[in-house]
Amino acid sequence: MPERDVRQIGTERDDPGGAFTEEPVRIVPYDPTWPERFQHERVALAGAIGERAPGGIHHVGATSVPGLQAKPIIDILIGVRGLSESRACFDQLAALGYLYAPYRAHEMHWFCKPHPSRRTHHLHLVPLDTPRFRAELTFRDYLRSHPDRALEYGQLKQTLATRFERDREAYTEAKSEFVLETVRRAYDQPPGG
Repeated sequence: MPERDVRQIGTERDDPGGAFTEEPVRIVPYDPTWPERFQHERVALAGAIGERAPGGIHHVGATSVPGLQAKPIIDILIGVRGLSESRACFDQLAALGYLYAPYRAHEMHWFCKPHPSRRTHHLHLVPLDTPRFRAELTFRDYLRSHPDRALEYGQLKQTLATRFERDREAYTEAKSEFVLETVRRAYDQPPGG
C-alpha cells in the first residue's frame, strides 16, 4: 500500500471511525470574533493563492451569519476555475496548516485546519461555475437577511448535534433538506424580496 502524503487525511469512507471523524459535533452560541477570524485567514489565503481564486474568498456556513449558533469552525469558500487546476495550490495551503481530505472530491477540494480532532477552519475549493458554489453563497445570504429562518436553522443544528454528536456525516445529511429548501426559497424570491 502506498504511503499517504502527510498533508492528507482520510475520509469516513476510507478511514471509518478514524481521523476524519474524530471531532464530535458541538454547537456553541454565536461568537462575535468569528468574522475577524475569517478576515485574518482571508488575508493569509489571498497572499498564498489569491491569483487562483477568481471567484473570491468567502466566509460561509453558520459562523458567517450574525447571531447564529454554530460549530466553532470558520467555513471558507474559495471560487476556483476548476478542480484539476486548483490542485496547484495544495502546497501553499499545506504551508498555511491546511490538511486535505478527499471528501466529495467530485465537486470540491476540502481541507481542515489544524487537525481533524480539533478543527478551527474548513476550506472548500469549489469551481465558481457550479451550482454548489452559487448555493453556498445563496444559503448564507438568505440566512443573513432572514433572521427567523436563521433562528430555525440554529435550533435544528442544536437538535441534530445532540442526536448525532459522534456521527458528523449523519449530522450533515440530516441538515441537507433544510439547506436545500432554504436555497429553493432564495431562488424563488423576487429581487429585493
